[in-house]
Amino acid sequence: MSVVLSLFDGIGCGRVALDRAGIEVSKYYASEIDKTAISIMKNNYPDTIHIGDVSKVCGINCYGEEGWTEVLDVDILIGGSPCQGFSVAGKKMNFNDPKSKLFWEFVRIKRETGAKYFLLENVRMKQEWADIISEQLGVGYVVIDSGDFSAQNRVRYYWTNIDFDGKWDRSNATVEDILEDEVDEKYVVEPERTVKIVENEVKRRKVAYIGSDSQANRVYNIHGKSVCLCGDAGGLVAKTGLYAMPTLTPDRVEKRQNGRRFKPPSSKSYTLTAQDKHGILTNNFIRKLTPVECERLQTLPDGYTKGFTDNQRWKALGNCWTVDVVASIFKGMKGGQECR
Repeated sequence: MSVVLSLFDGIGCGRVALDRAGIEVSKYYASEIDKTAISIMKNNYPDTIHIGDVSKVCGINCYGEEGWTEVLDVDILIGGSPCQGFSVAGKKMNFNDPKSKLFWEFVRIKRETGAKYFLLENVRMKQEWADIISEQLGVGYVVIDSGDFSAQNRVRYYWTNIDFDGKWDRSNATVEDILEDEVDEKYVVEPERTVKIVENEVKRRKVAYIGSDSQANRVYNIHGKSVCLCGDAGGLVAKTGLYAMPTLTPDRVEKRQNGRRFKPPSSKSYTLTAQDKHGILTNNFIRKLTPVECERLQTLPDGYTKGFTDNQRWKALGNCWTVDVVASIFKGMKGGQECR
């Protein structure tokens, strides 16, 4: 039985991964300040011990001020510190970013707790920043794409002293495989402007865009991995991406097709109609992914985030771990269940 301290816990994907890896947990301390994330975690794991702000958490060797939360004798320390300053897609403020500098809290607490095992996750970043993290933690990092485990392309860096073999069979799952059979029409996008075809980007699975060619407006097909879920992306659609869903047969073009209703092999054919040098998609509709579909992309159980608004669920899921990736690492712990 292991005592676990999870920093920046989010919705508790670390706990789900521990269960999936067969690591028994006696106590699970979660440091998190987002109210929605805390509530989702409580709904799924009511025995979680929530300890609040990471800057007020200290270990057995600390000398915290009054009001700090002391967590003793931690076996496993895990966390995915906020990534906004490190992301290659962000402002690249690195350790000067108010959120990304919370990495130093992980370093401090790792030192204070003396945990037997640790795992830190973060986004793809500049080599010099990754090297600083490696130096502070005393280990190098491994690069893992969630696409090896799910239908989502999500490249992340992992620093850990867990000796895992890094061998797994790559998943062939695509967006098509995680779609719900029928969804509410509120997820369907009714574009007022022409959908522009981008034939030169077919290899990237980007088939079109609505209006301007920006992250929030790009349309992808469903026959490959999804784009990375983004919890803090500006605009609702940017959190999940847009996908072109084929209709069942041409005679159903005028009928609402909300879910996955299509019939191979026509499902992989998109009808294009010439319009100047571009074209328009016909016999298709375009929609966002549902929260349940995003749960599947993160290899969480269906309904794990239920009870909250779609926007709250999308944000929480975009900020969380892909469970099966972390579970594969946790399986490398030797004697982890004998820690307590």
